[in-house]
Amino acid sequence: MALLTRGLAVCVLAGTLSCWSQEPKPEIKRAPPPLTSPASGKEMFAAYCAACHGKDAKGDGPAAGALKTPPADLTTLAQRNGGKFPSLKVLSILRGRARVTAHGTQEMPVWGPVFWTMSQGDAGQVQQRVGNLSHYLESLQVK
Repeated sequence: MALLTRGLAVCVLAGTLSCWSQEPKPEIKRAPPPLTSPASGKEMFAAYCAACHGKDAKGDGPAAGALKTPPADLTTLAQRNGGKFPSLKVLSILRGRARVTAHGTQEMPVWGPVFWTMSQGDAGQVQQRVGNLSHYLESLQVK
């Protein structure tokens, strides 16, 4: 649990966003990630990713404006990979094995260790979370 509270936390929008330029930049509040079902990639995406990547995974979540590095449009992963969804790369990123600039910084947690803690070290449940989240992202790819 200490791992979750020391920087590996979900980005949550602390204020409301406004289109007025004189409004202050949105502020990010860090909070422990909520527990979700490892069986639902959609539920995990909504709980862990949508604040930054947006509910449609286009990189336009409510917290995106408060980040130094804009979140990626996750619907174009296949398009940017010659038309094939880069499943091994996505799985590696989700597990925390691939180095991604935006992931693992203070702005973006690496989900592998978070999932490991949530699952209380149950490797099968971690694999289920990572796999189902990856499959959900694959289902969002633009044609």
